[in-house]
Amino acid sequence: MEESKFNFSEDEAKKNQAVEDSKKAVSKDAKGLFKNIKKFLKELLDFREDTDRDETIEAIKKDIPFKGATAWILVCSIFVASIGLNANSTAVVIGAMLISPLMGPILGIGLSVAVNDIDTMKKSLINLATMIVLSLLTAYLFFWLFPLSEDTSELLGRTKPDIRDVLIAFFGGSALMIARTKKGTIASVIFGVAIATALMPPLCTAGYGLAKANWPYFFGAMYLFVINTIFIALATFIVLKVLRFPMLKYANSKKRKFIARIASLLAVVVMIPAVWTFVEVLRESNFYVDARSYVENELNGLEDYEYIKKNVIFKYDAKGSSIEFNTYGLGEVPQSTIDLIKHRKDAYPALVNTDIIFNQSKVEQYDNMKYMEQLRFRDSVDLMSQTQKIAFLENRLRTLSVLEKNTIPFNDVLQEVQINYENIETFSYANRIHSNFKTSDTIPEFLVTWNKEKVKKADIDKDQAKLERWLKVKLKLDTLVVKSVN
Repeated sequence: MEESKFNFSEDEAKKNQAVEDSKKAVSKDAKGLFKNIKKFLKELLDFREDTDRDETIEAIKKDIPFKGATAWILVCSIFVASIGLNANSTAVVIGAMLISPLMGPILGIGLSVAVNDIDTMKKSLINLATMIVLSLLTAYLFFWLFPLSEDTSELLGRTKPDIRDVLIAFFGGSALMIARTKKGTIASVIFGVAIATALMPPLCTAGYGLAKANWPYFFGAMYLFVINTIFIALATFIVLKVLRFPMLKYANSKKRKFIARIASLLAVVVMIPAVWTFVEVLRESNFYVDARSYVENELNGLEDYEYIKKNVIFKYDAKGSSIEFNTYGLGEVPQSTIDLIKHRKDAYPALVNTDIIFNQSKVEQYDNMKYMEQLRFRDSVDLMSQTQKIAFLENRLRTLSVLEKNTIPFNDVLQEVQINYENIETFSYANRIHSNFKTSDTIPEFLVTWNKEKVKKADIDKDQAKLERWLKVKLKLDTLVVKSVN
């Protein structure tokens, strides 16, 4: 058999070998690269090698006691923070945060749970409670006695915590513990955490709420303080566990087990409100985010969008939230449009159980019309009453006019009669009411007694007729009667 001029099998084998060698080299380089990256990241992020456990525990325990100078430092820092909040001065509030000793007992709580130290737990809780009471009392006295007290942005910023406050407390507490465990404490980190976590201002705001009996301010500020406390303690616990701080050992095995159970229970107790708080604050934050997006996206096509957006009211409640739109003074939004807007809220997960409320101008007009109707009714009643009073008075006036018209100035007439008619012994007057059962008439009647010894009968008749004519002219009466009684 003739040998082939070209040996393809040998060349192919060499190529395959070269490919395999290349793969091995790449694999080796990749492993080396990953190993180098891993080594780099370990050197970059691993802080366990630079930890001084004994010094850290001693430093934390040293900051727990609250007496003497520490108490006065706290009182002074509370006054400084209260003045800063009252004056709306951020710089003053930051200064109060830097000198506040509140962080010590909180770190002590996290440490005691992490290392199974029940005695440190007791001391930390007692000192923290004492600090809280003293802080609230100091802030209460300041805002109660200080004459210039009003709501400021610094105060309002501590009454409604959100998810960001939870994250600040957790990561701030983590940074603080990492700095405290490092050999040679990083002072700048401690100062930064003191400013970021802001334990002092919420207590001052709570004191303001107590002084002014403003309970939403009080509970909102205390809620923020509890959030900061729980998550700083939680961060302390986690960092110490990551660093594998040794558990405290007890000579008595039963006591050791008991303390371990207590520590585990406390850890769970701390975790439960931490998780609940995180979830609740997260829900509230999601509600406000979705609510604002809902308003911007779904109402953008309305004619008076800017006005409605400016006057919208968000109300968050775990049981049922609401978004309230006000269109008073504007054109009425059709009901079909309102139904469509309400339907679109289902696209926002945080608004599923939210009520959408439209307060329209027609409601206001209805209320105004109702008010005007009530006003007119009231005025009509008053007018009716006034009319009735006027009618009564007019009728009374007519009656009095008639009486006045029929009233004779008897004394004046009597004096003139006595002068002109010296033969009259008595003179009397009365109104006689005459009726034929169909009509009635009042006739003035004068009764005269003559002195018949001095005057004759003919003269009496003559003088009596003359007296009657004179009385008619004098009294301007057409009908009157003069009679002789003797």
